[in-house]
Amino acid sequence: MRPSAWLRRRDWPIHPDPAPDAETPPGSRGIQAKLCTVDERALTERLITYDTSSPEGMQAAAAFVYGWLEARDVEVKGDEHNGLPVLAATVGARTGPTVVLHGHLDVVPGLPEQFEPRVEGDRLYGRGAYDMKGGFAAMMCAVRDLAAQREVKVHLVCVFDEESDEQGKRGTDYVVEKGYLGDFAITGEPTNLHIGVQAKGVLALGVQVRGRSAHGATPWLGDNAVVKAVDVFRAIESLPFTRESSDLFDRPSISLGRIAGGDAVNRVPDHCRIDLDIRYLPGQDPGQIIEAVGSQADVDIVKVFHREPIVVARDNHFVQVLQEAVSKVTPLRDSIAVGRDGTSDVISFLNAGVPGVEFGPSGDGHHGPEEWVSIESLDSYREALVEFVTLIPQRAQAPPGRLPEGAVPPLDAGGMQRGAVPPFGANLKIA
Repeated sequence: MRPSAWLRRRDWPIHPDPAPDAETPPGSRGIQAKLCTVDERALTERLITYDTSSPEGMQAAAAFVYGWLEARDVEVKGDEHNGLPVLAATVGARTGPTVVLHGHLDVVPGLPEQFEPRVEGDRLYGRGAYDMKGGFAAMMCAVRDLAAQREVKVHLVCVFDEESDEQGKRGTDYVVEKGYLGDFAITGEPTNLHIGVQAKGVLALGVQVRGRSAHGATPWLGDNAVVKAVDVFRAIESLPFTRESSDLFDRPSISLGRIAGGDAVNRVPDHCRIDLDIRYLPGQDPGQIIEAVGSQADVDIVKVFHREPIVVARDNHFVQVLQEAVSKVTPLRDSIAVGRDGTSDVISFLNAGVPGVEFGPSGDGHHGPEEWVSIESLDSYREALVEFVTLIPQRAQAPPGRLPEGAVPPLDAGGMQRGAVPPFGANLKIA
């Protein structure tokens, strides 16, 4: 992969303190005012034009986001993880309550026309509009809105590998390792302006089905692995765990995402691989699910990708404040207690001891041919994020020296909660 030329050569301190207040230089007020008028819709449309299912599109989108934030006096840092861009910016207070706004700009593949945004009424169509370029565009605008306040520190982080099914450390794990933590995290996954306090876990399994080859003219002498694979899938769909439910979910789900088998049209296939996307419920045991799938006749599990379910207490202090913020800017009055069938990178923050939720704009069709986001909801989402940060110091519930229940200790003067780690940007390749 070509070296990253999308960033200028510079030093990359891990935890930049927000710049001190400074007067706008004479002659630049008009420029700054013009920059601030860019809205979420225009920004979303621009982000959609980048095919971020490809490394080249990801690099181009990262360069745009970097430049957009920098042009608005938001100090942004860049790095690479596994060859893909990672961005992080910090605004607001130097110390005190800290919120992480997290997003991803990678998307699943789409047709060329899906990267050409179009508007029909309140709907903005395009690949990633709902998942989650619209949400991240609103986050970018919200961070610009919050740059002048000095009561809450706000981190904005952006990764480009959330849609990957490769096991291992993700971009979000990397920024967490580098210390971009806080008291609460929000990832902008689509939730229709509700607050996702739970999400299903993920088991992506590669299942190899064994058969017996024979001549295509005498298929009864063989054991067709492709046909058998379909039967195996139907049997897995009927396993006992698939009929369980919880307070926020009717049942788990199983999707047959890929099937590949055989090597010649005139030969009965003796092998077939099926790739399954299993979304299991909080409280279910993934080990038992894998064991049940592997107990089917003539199968071997050849690949496992696992992500834990997401569970955050509904009465968490920051969840309650976020609900209040949402109710102030939308007609919604009961926005908590939403379960998400999908999952997200917020699990990386939960594993680091930081409570977090999924919260994003309204729309539909993510990963489908007609993906769209509500233009009106983008504005509401931006306002809700700004209102949430504004309310945090007003709703502080603990006496001095004590943190709200469920919060993690604030970052120290260097922004660290862990031992020393290499500076953010250490993996950056400069052309």
